[in-house]
Amino acid sequence: MKPNPVVWFEIYVQDMARARRFYEAVLQCTLEPLPMPEGDAGGMEMLSFPMDMAAPGAGGMLVRMDGVSPGGGGTLVYFGCEDCAVEQSRVEAAGGRIRKPKFSIGPYGFCALVVDTEGNCFGLHSMT
Repeated sequence: MKPNPVVWFEIYVQDMARARRFYEAVLQCTLEPLPMPEGDAGGMEMLSFPMDMAAPGAGGMLVRMDGVSPGGGGTLVYFGCEDCAVEQSRVEAAGGRIRKPKFSIGPYGFCALVVDTEGNCFGLHSMT
């Protein structure tokens, strides 16, 4: 297995417009529509986070797909930040909630756990 083996992630949502507003407000980025993959992709809508597939790290997107529900309790995705307290400070105004405010993880930096408008828990990570 390669170091940093995760290369892609998908965050499932029910209301794409609401989820888009939330993530763009919290992460201060623009999500871009992705074309549907070939084959049976009916009932899907996808918006990608900014990415460079040649750069280190994982690319990913929001997905609305018939038959797939959002929610916590599974895999947790962390977004890298300069100071995770900054993104955390935008969460409630964007319609989400803070599950665990910024906390130290020792020599590995700091994290905050937040919940989006769809009920998905995700992390924010920074070294300061």
